[in-house]
Amino acid sequence: MPYTPDSAVYPSPGAAPAPRLMDEVRRVLRLKHYSHATEKAYLGWIRRFILFHGKRHPREMGGAEVEEFLSALAVQGQVAASTQNQALAALLFLYRQVLLVELPWLDGVVRARKPRRLPVVLSVAEVQTLLACMDGRVGLVARLLYGTGMRLMEGLRLRVKDLDFARNEIIVREGKGGKDRRTVLPQSLVAGLKAEIERARVLHGLDLADGRGQARLPHALARKYVSAASEFGWQFVFASVQCSRDPLDGVMRRHHLDDSMLARALRRARHQAGIDKPVTAHTLRHCFATHLLESGYDIRTVQELLGHSDVATTQIYTHVLNRGGSAVLSPLDRRA
Repeated sequence: MPYTPDSAVYPSPGAAPAPRLMDEVRRVLRLKHYSHATEKAYLGWIRRFILFHGKRHPREMGGAEVEEFLSALAVQGQVAASTQNQALAALLFLYRQVLLVELPWLDGVVRARKPRRLPVVLSVAEVQTLLACMDGRVGLVARLLYGTGMRLMEGLRLRVKDLDFARNEIIVREGKGGKDRRTVLPQSLVAGLKAEIERARVLHGLDLADGRGQARLPHALARKYVSAASEFGWQFVFASVQCSRDPLDGVMRRHHLDDSMLARALRRARHQAGIDKPVTAHTLRHCFATHLLESGYDIRTVQELLGHSDVATTQIYTHVLNRGGSAVLSPLDRRA
């Protein structure tokens, strides 16, 4: 019987049925609290690796097959270095964490070198023009990302309890790397955010009346605090219009706004504003950091607000500041 990606991990005649490979990968990913996005990405790369080699079981393959797969991604697929490294990370997870195979060739696999790129940053005037072309809920989310420096999913997953209007701050829970941090709450957004909270309160009341209203809590909090999932403080500020089935446990819940809505709104606003630079939700985070530095805030403060572990990551924005005439007078413009 040919092997398929969903067949058993450890086929053993006479023994109890072993878990299927992809189910076991999924279980270990969730056991180690990987995000749902990472789970989808890793499962996709592992499946592609197996199919690339004619549905051979990963235990039958080694460094040569991994190198061949990664080379095909770079040469034939022409993927970016970050994409190739993500594929490698997925395969390393498969062998080390799922199959529990520590092979010496894993450390010898060369990672693609990620080129150093300067982020795209809009001027203050460009950001103002862009945001002026956005209204409604997506406009509020865009202003929140620019005004706080939060990443896209950090903003969309914002819970009611993490907005502190008295202290003018937002607590960002489980950011990149599972870290919490504090960032500024823009005064100009207070009214809009309070309106979103009241909207979420009404929806939560309707959900409770329908026998739902339980938010998905991180990790094991749902078992530790049984009633917490139904509390309003745990609900998303930017609650979705409709309930949908949770991909992790299959329960019908009210999630947050779909990130694709903001992407489409930003694309429309960029064209309407006549901005030729590429603009994504993460561009607003770059603008937040750069404009703070331009205003004279020290780099350590910006580092803390962004949640960077190393100040070297934040220093990329100092390179943005040094571009063009802001720091250097071109010899073409020098007068005798």
